[in-house]
Amino acid sequence: MSSLLEKVKRFEPPKEKKFLHTLFEGFFTFLFTPDITTHGKGVHIRDRMDLKRTMVIVVLALQLCYIFGTYNIGHQHFLALGQHVAFLEAVHLKLLHGLIKILPVFIVTHIVGLGIEFFYAAKKGHGIEEGFLVTGALIPLIMPPDIPLWILALAVAFAVILGKEAFGGTGMNVVNIALLARAFVFFAYPGEISGDRCWVSGLEFEGTVATGEVYGWVHHLFDGLFKGLGLATFGDGGAAVVDGFSGATPLALAKGGWESVTAHYSAAQMFWGDLPGSVGETCKPAIMAGALMLAVTGIASWRIMLSMILGAAFMGIMFNWWGFDAHMNMPWQYHFYMGSFWFAMAFMATDPVTASNTNTGKWIYGFFIGVLGIVIRVMNAAYPEGWMLAILFMNVWAPLIDHFVVQANMKRRMKRARVVAN
Repeated sequence: MSSLLEKVKRFEPPKEKKFLHTLFEGFFTFLFTPDITTHGKGVHIRDRMDLKRTMVIVVLALQLCYIFGTYNIGHQHFLALGQHVAFLEAVHLKLLHGLIKILPVFIVTHIVGLGIEFFYAAKKGHGIEEGFLVTGALIPLIMPPDIPLWILALAVAFAVILGKEAFGGTGMNVVNIALLARAFVFFAYPGEISGDRCWVSGLEFEGTVATGEVYGWVHHLFDGLFKGLGLATFGDGGAAVVDGFSGATPLALAKGGWESVTAHYSAAQMFWGDLPGSVGETCKPAIMAGALMLAVTGIASWRIMLSMILGAAFMGIMFNWWGFDAHMNMPWQYHFYMGSFWFAMAFMATDPVTASNTNTGKWIYGFFIGVLGIVIRVMNAAYPEGWMLAILFMNVWAPLIDHFVVQANMKRRMKRARVVAN
């Protein structure tokens, strides 16, 4: 391996060429372990974990969400057309349609985000940081599958420049960058992320439309192969949205109470993710598997996860006690079936940069995210989900929470010291 490293290092541009050197160093450290390590003797803390490995573990924890989310894009699309309605029917078409939708979102996110990171790294004269690896993996999962790419590019640029680089880069940001990108879309272009139909791809058409207007050349590129294998192809049976299809999410229906939700979706559908929604936020088992992986490896705080569950449950029970309307009367436990609670808990609230760092602070931070998220979900008719705003709000308060926790610890220890001295 050392000989391979030496051969690759021969192509390293001189440091005077800032951009090329930064670009080379970024890809080199991504592919290989850096050759600068802590000395093996003395009192230094030595650990196999570094920023790159930390980010890679989070990205790996997201892979089940990507696999299911990609397939669900295609499945919800064909449900809208009344075709291949069984979940495991026409798997090839659903996967391909999902890939056609999510790959451009993934590519644009990384081109814009990494391009900005490379520029700032070269300008500052330091190596490329791996902080965007997780942000770039999260953003496609929290966006609608049909989001216009130019809006996505603006959102990523806004979030990375004003939310991260303006504060000093990786590890210095105050709020979660992926959520900031989604907040930009929500407030600047609400029509692209609000309502019912935005969560199901290909619903910009009404009634019967010619196949070529619904599917592009990429879809039809594989039709010959599918026909040769005796499989269904795109456009079989026409392309018309079925009568009565709304694409409404459970959160939109929940304003009418739990009965309105279950009239369209069963509890099993909501748990397994067979419903419209953001790309990676619907399948609870996939998210829970990722959360378990992050908790076991110590990448994410189980205290934040557990306290967020307790906070949401507490607020749901309080609303049940109040019982002002149908949404408040919805049994508190059903809030965990709907929306993006589990994804927000596992991958957003636990961001180590923007969350509280003290153990006591983590309990407070997570609990209030759970409380505020349910309050926004139930009380705000214009915004049926609350986790984005709740987490961004608590991101701002996290340093103050830690400050008071540290001050309380110092006062408690000073009291003990005075007692011992006396």
